[in-house]
Amino acid sequence: MNRDASELKLKHIFGLNCFYDDQWNVIQKLFDGERILLIEKTGYGKSLCFQFPATQLEGLTIVFSPLLALMRDQIKFLTSHGIAAKSINSEQTEDENEQVIQIAIQNKIKILYIAPERQENRDWLDAVRNIKISMVVIDEAHCISVWGHDFRPAYRRIINLVKLIPQNFPVLATTATATQRVANDIIEQIGGKISLIRGNLLRDNFQLNVIRVKNENEKLEWIGEMLPKFEGSGLIYTGTRNNTEIFSKWLQFIGISSINYNAGLDAASRIEIEKGFMDNRWKCVVATNALGMGIDKPDIRFIIHTQFPGSPIHYYQEIGRAGRDGKKTTIYLLYNPDDVDLQNTFIDGSKPSVKNYFKVIDALKKEPLGEHDLMRKTNLKQTQIRVIRADLLDQSIIKEVLYSRSKKYEYQFNAPQLDTKRFEELREFKRKELSHIIEYAESSTCRMNFLCSYLGDISETKCNKCDNDQPEIVRYDLSIDWQKRIEDFWNNFFPILELETNSTNLIDGVASSYYGVSNVGSLIHKSKYENGGDFPNFLVTLTVKAFRYHFKSIEFHLIVYVPPTESHDLVKNFAQKISNELKIPISHKLKKIKITEPQKVFQNSILKKDNIKDAFVYENPSELIKKNILIIDDIFDSGNTIKEIGRMLSKLGSGIIAPLVIAKTVGGNLNG
Repeated sequence: MNRDASELKLKHIFGLNCFYDDQWNVIQKLFDGERILLIEKTGYGKSLCFQFPATQLEGLTIVFSPLLALMRDQIKFLTSHGIAAKSINSEQTEDENEQVIQIAIQNKIKILYIAPERQENRDWLDAVRNIKISMVVIDEAHCISVWGHDFRPAYRRIINLVKLIPQNFPVLATTATATQRVANDIIEQIGGKISLIRGNLLRDNFQLNVIRVKNENEKLEWIGEMLPKFEGSGLIYTGTRNNTEIFSKWLQFIGISSINYNAGLDAASRIEIEKGFMDNRWKCVVATNALGMGIDKPDIRFIIHTQFPGSPIHYYQEIGRAGRDGKKTTIYLLYNPDDVDLQNTFIDGSKPSVKNYFKVIDALKKEPLGEHDLMRKTNLKQTQIRVIRADLLDQSIIKEVLYSRSKKYEYQFNAPQLDTKRFEELREFKRKELSHIIEYAESSTCRMNFLCSYLGDISETKCNKCDNDQPEIVRYDLSIDWQKRIEDFWNNFFPILELETNSTNLIDGVASSYYGVSNVGSLIHKSKYENGGDFPNFLVTLTVKAFRYHFKSIEFHLIVYVPPTESHDLVKNFAQKISNELKIPISHKLKKIKITEPQKVFQNSILKKDNIKDAFVYENPSELIKKNILIIDDIFDSGNTIKEIGRMLSKLGSGIIAPLVIAKTVGGNLNG
């Protein structure tokens, strides 16, 4: 099919008049059965490069993508144009996914989106042999490479599939962010005769700025002062889940509409916020980088980073979600050199220590184990187990085996020695990437040119819009007025404990503070670990204030407290003071009936749950019937202890159960 005929079909199907030259170049190569790596800026129209040929090919196009939001948006778009498209993903039930598979086998779908991790599903592996596949697309292809900024082990399995298909079978890998090293790695892995098409990465509607700040309060002030001056709606990116809540609550406190978003939210909440974001329901959404990937919103007018990301590649990708309509868009990085500590934490946690690899190896030498049993045997987090498992499979030290449809991992006889050299190389690579984003922040040259050059675009074009091309150095010192407003905010900011479920009577609770954002953590530590006596009355006053703010519409009939593991009477005495202040009767009948370890010694949720399962009873349970109960504790981390107590009290017939604690830890809320 020539270009003229294709553009007639393009007009008929998608309502578009013509292709960009590079788009047509890609499409023509796909029609000829070629393999292509396409590197183009966000908003360019990479999706059309596979969506159009998919409508013209006889069979099914499989699109591997890690982005659920992208799947939802593109399926909605394709369906509206009469193109049969479906997805297989974790947000759907197994029955729903199975139904999609059957429709695919019947060749009733043109485009099927699938998360790479689903390739490990046995039903999918059985079904794919019976699907008439016409093209394979690898979206966010930088995930293939360990040198990419978002490497995912499951992408390796896509390469295994690609290597099985004939050389004249069309394959398209796309990304907006790949250095030459990453591009070379992707090309080598896909193999065969593959073309690289790299576009111009300049975003000429962007105005890039870096603002130097000294602390978190200066970030709060700058955002509070500047955001009302910005046109339209936008995104504020933070480095941790907790910070999404803090910055969003701060904006609400000063009267700016906002909401927070992170990967810890349930699927329904994420979908609702994504929809509200598309509809400009708020001035801004405060999010981790979990939001934005795959969101096709053309009119994001500003993006602010409150912490710098791990590399210029991360940064270019995240800001690339803005200004897709080509109109003026402002980009700000609030730069505090001390924020490097957060990124170093991410780097240190990206690969488990070598000793943890040997924990897994030693456990598997004894017997084949599944993922959950590995977590129990090694006391490692699920994410650590998955990274280690992928590396051990990659190095042929273990293999995957199926026991009665239950997947386990088996140590290989005469397995090679663990190669740790590549881990150290990757860690050093990430350290260098981090140094380059700091170099960007401190650079005096054109910021857009810095980013484009780093990503392999050597056009040497100045944007003539960034703060370095139009220099205006701005530094911030807290004004007295803003200091007062920020102090008032901290004294009225109470973190939510998200615990509400359909299976128990637990509702969301509240903490008086985060452990690390004020002096609350140090006061708790002094009492618990430095023989500092009872928790001070300041913490009682602050916790009562949190209670009255959060639970003002609920009448509680009884206070109970979490029995101690190692803190003796600290929580008991604290609960008694809360009881006195709130005039709610206190009960001492919640008891622990088995010896437990402190929850902090366990690294994963499975062992935490095992540790406290059936550990509590309540003497004289008849007095709990339909009573609303307030549970007092000092520190909230994983929430498993509160959940276990809530489960037990619910079975005994209680009414509402709500936790009230002094402090909520950062815990596992560092990532997206």
